[in-house]
Amino acid sequence: MTTKLHVAVDAHGNPLRIILTLGQDHGSQKAEALVFDIATEAEIADKAYDTNAFRDELENCEIAAVIPSKANRVTPIPHDRDLYKERHLVECFFCKIKDFRRIAARYEKTARNFLAMAHFIASIIWLC
Repeated sequence: MTTKLHVAVDAHGNPLRIILTLGQDHGSQKAEALVFDIATEAEIADKAYDTNAFRDELENCEIAAVIPSKANRVTPIPHDRDLYKERHLVECFFCKIKDFRRIAARYEKTARNFLAMAHFIASIIWLC
């Protein structure tokens, strides 16, 4: 069984929330839980989070959705391309945690231990 990490980061690239899901689950299934109760003006996400339900939830919370439209969307929804460039902070976070061999090589065989190690590494990143 494979797993997938979903991470919300702040404007400095520090992790705010980490969620672990099954590898075959779609990213948008945990989108609302990932950003729930985080004070922000805009939500920057990749195409995997482009669902009407998630966009409606962001609109209800008065949060701007900076999410590019999926290729199969009939009418593409425009997004702020300049603000979307800030999504690299999430990718930089993943690059940082892959510096830790236990995460990169997935030495932790259980999901519980893998998530615990991800939280431990996230706390180290917060301290540095």
